[in-house]
Amino acid sequence: MKTKVTELLGIEYPIIQGGMAWVAEYHLAAAVSQAGGLGLIGAASAPADWVREQIREAKKLTEKPFGVNIMLMSPYADDVAKVIVEEGVKVVTTGAGSPEKYMKMWKEAGVKVIPVVASVALAKRMERSGADAVVAEGTEAGGHIGENTTMVLVPQVVDAVNIPVIAAGGIADGRGIAAAFMLGAQGVQMGTHFVVTKESQVHENYKKCIIKARDIDSRVTGRTTGHPVRALRNQMTKVYLEKEKEGATFEELELLTLGGLRKAVVEGDVQNGSVMAGQIAGMVKEELTCQELIQKLVRETDDLIGGKGFYE
Repeated sequence: MKTKVTELLGIEYPIIQGGMAWVAEYHLAAAVSQAGGLGLIGAASAPADWVREQIREAKKLTEKPFGVNIMLMSPYADDVAKVIVEEGVKVVTTGAGSPEKYMKMWKEAGVKVIPVVASVALAKRMERSGADAVVAEGTEAGGHIGENTTMVLVPQVVDAVNIPVIAAGGIADGRGIAAAFMLGAQGVQMGTHFVVTKESQVHENYKKCIIKARDIDSRVTGRTTGHPVRALRNQMTKVYLEKEKEGATFEELELLTLGGLRKAVVEGDVQNGSVMAGQIAGMVKEELTCQELIQKLVRETDDLIGGKGFYE
């Protein structure tokens, strides 16, 4: 499965694990990279020292490339950006903002920069600023989302930029990967399916929620605030959506979700916490190792398009 993305990142398969806050720590990132994909450590709002420790622990588990996802709205973003360089991380993905201010530093250090985008305009801006590739993430994804679906976003971004495009949102198996390639993507990023792998350190309650999820169990909160988030429905989403409908203030709504992801991931409170997951949660039926999952994905994709000489 050689594509422009595998060549760019020095990986075996064009499969990237999403840099999910509280979920994507070093055990998971290292396991994905060791299995031939690209694992990501999710820096989220964590301080630089935590990120540095995560990077060093991941290096003990794999010699293969892995990356860090930086949420650019984090108060620690400046420090984490420097840690990326100091620790010799070769790939960084970014979300919630523009990485332009760090581009020169990262480029001089040989870091590959891959912003996550939800629109054509942002993809073009990222290319102009020096991005090596972009992740075009559709609204089917878990967590913070845009409005365009993967099916319509990916081909439009592919047509708009000359750098490789990685598809994300709504991809759970070889059919999704093959479809992404047909839309012009050179790789895929997956989050929800990796949450349920054996190496994932999330609470068992969180994993069970995803495995039990049906196609209709996804909810989007925060559309009225301009910060839509996709999670599995529970008591928290029910109350949030009711209050949103009643016209609650931004501050009232924020109180409902404060620390919600940690509550679900770490404490296992899947009723009052935020069980972020993509719409494909209904397709995840078993807990596999990262190695088993990636081999399954590769096998399924190969069965569909491998014999057609699709890969470069």
